[in-house]
Amino acid sequence: MISRRLADWTLLFVLLFTVAYFFLSHEGLYAIDDYYYSRYAHQLISGTFRIAPDPQGLLHDPLKERPMIYGPVGLCYALFGTNIISSTLWPLLATLGCSVVIWKLYRRREPVVAAAAMLLLGLHYFNLNLTNYLYPDNILMFWCLAGAAALLVGRRSADYELAWGVGFALLSFAALLSKETIVYYLPFYLALLARDAWQRQHRRFWVAAVITGVGLLASYLAFYQIYTDDALYRLHLIEHTNEFLKEGNYLVGNRAALLGRITWQPLAFFIGTGLGPLLLLACAALFQPAEPGSDRRFWVTLGFSTLLFYWVGSTSLSQYNPITLLPRMTTPLLPPLALAAGFGLRTMLRTGKGLLLVTLGLLLCAVWLHNSLSVLYGGLGLFLGAVAAAQYVRQRPAVFRLGNEGVFILAMVVFAGCLAIRPAYFMWKPSVSSHFAQDRVIRQHLQAPAQGVVLVDDFLIDNYDFYYGFKVPPHLQFRRYWSRDSLQLQPGQHAWLLLNRSTLTNDELTRKLIRYSPDSVLSWYPRRRLIAEDGKVSLYEVKW
Repeated sequence: MISRRLADWTLLFVLLFTVAYFFLSHEGLYAIDDYYYSRYAHQLISGTFRIAPDPQGLLHDPLKERPMIYGPVGLCYALFGTNIISSTLWPLLATLGCSVVIWKLYRRREPVVAAAAMLLLGLHYFNLNLTNYLYPDNILMFWCLAGAAALLVGRRSADYELAWGVGFALLSFAALLSKETIVYYLPFYLALLARDAWQRQHRRFWVAAVITGVGLLASYLAFYQIYTDDALYRLHLIEHTNEFLKEGNYLVGNRAALLGRITWQPLAFFIGTGLGPLLLLACAALFQPAEPGSDRRFWVTLGFSTLLFYWVGSTSLSQYNPITLLPRMTTPLLPPLALAAGFGLRTMLRTGKGLLLVTLGLLLCAVWLHNSLSVLYGGLGLFLGAVAAAQYVRQRPAVFRLGNEGVFILAMVVFAGCLAIRPAYFMWKPSVSSHFAQDRVIRQHLQAPAQGVVLVDDFLIDNYDFYYGFKVPPHLQFRRYWSRDSLQLQPGQHAWLLLNRSTLTNDELTRKLIRYSPDSVLSWYPRRRLIAEDGKVSLYEVKW
């Protein structure tokens, strides 16, 4: 019997590692999405939030329809002030919450499954990366996992079926208020409801869930009918967005790429983002024999049904447009697949069945990628291969004996080490945004009673008010660098040049947005005097 301390220590490690990553690799605001979410959160606490739709009927901002993203952030602002840490505290807590849910579910019954799932999910680089940004994906992941867990526990609970049914409906509704892709769980939920109805099982649970869910959905549609005169406003908003982007979809503007998108591209994408070990172990669980009382089948079915809809499903009802192959779009898939993979690894290390196939798959991925991720695949492949080979050695060490507690502990150590390599690298990598240095310069030198114009780059011009808690001093104006020829200063006003060399050399920005170098910007303002410097951020006073 494996001690539950294995799950306890794994949870502690994952939580500490996640928090360390959050603080050591934070890069500040990333794009327009997190800026809009933070602005809505501030509007909530300042009383300026408006529910009504765009008066021009353009339907251009679906982010406003996700109150479970910016609502909790507004609470964080009220408690801790408006800053980048309080802005991203909610995604961090949601990420940590996923590990806690897994630990709570299986620390006693299946400590190896719990430990493996927490490592595969909690140390996945892109999940850690999303703790730093106010995006909906990790928040949705938490609601998805919590809802599925409520469904699993509620259906086998004899005493609190009604409460679990209500909880399942509430958690699923919270997911809907976070992001629309909770819909990928719906086919599994409906299939399970139909099965239980046919077998006349778990009636109290489903009655409570359906009544609560229908009530919540009816209230939701009535809300939109009252405020927008369109009960299906959110659906129409999604369809309008797809219509606006149809030139890039797979049936109008990108038809030639459709076959690849629904066949080999998702597989290559999953391998290239480091999800190969999770998928291989989940596939191993798919072909393992049934075990009485095991939850393996639940997570395998949910994981692969969700994966199928991600692979070939559409983001639109009116046109076929598969979801974008971006790492952050995969988060709803990961909790059930991680738990399925946990069952797969546990059974493999107990019986040895599938070890050689998974080893071969991992090593092939390492050879095919031949990049830094090959260390992850190669390390795990070599370990599992060593365990498989040790079974043919008569005098093998106890730590390599299948089913022995030592082999499970060693496996968790190896998995933790291999999975932590990539995020650990980014924890020690120099900042690419210098957000905190820029924030310090603005707080120390560009506050009231300063008056005049601050010249900034094309990235900062769209979000500079965030640095002031959305309350910019009334006598400060922000302009782009290239507006220098049109500036006219009033008596008593000054002009400053804020130069963030990290922004001006960031590859993601220089490909599309930034078209100038630090030296070229300085050449536009030869009459300047250095006021402050913090790392790669400099503040100059300039004269005409």
